[in-house]
Amino acid sequence: MKGREMIKGIGHLGLFVKDIESTVTALAKIVDIEPPEVKEFPDAGLRCAVVDLNGIGLEMIQDAGPDGPLAQMLQEKGDMIHHFCLLSDSIEADVEKLKERGVPMADQEPRVGLRGRKIALSTPEALNGITIELSEP
Repeated sequence: MKGREMIKGIGHLGLFVKDIESTVTALAKIVDIEPPEVKEFPDAGLRCAVVDLNGIGLEMIQDAGPDGPLAQMLQEKGDMIHHFCLLSDSIEADVEKLKERGVPMADQEPRVGLRGRKIALSTPEALNGITIELSEP
């Protein structure tokens, strides 16, 4: 299939949430698992927890403070799916391909993400308000 030589599939869905503890607890009840650990990322001003569901992650992200930009957006719009992640075995080349195809990228080059892997985000305009994340597996 054309264009599939590097993109390997969906890695996770990124959910922006107001209250990560209650979201993680509710999701754990729904899928009958132990709630995952909520990790703090002070440099990014975020808190994050990941649930793996048969190889696809649900990555819940909360602003670390009540006045941060993410917290303010969630006050207006509520919890939301922010992005979906495509796994790439050649992220630098895939970022360049997307830029060549006119996909607007927030990250012009890959950077290290919350889980220690190289990532690159599109702008929300790439897919009518939904951000695309490319990530190393």
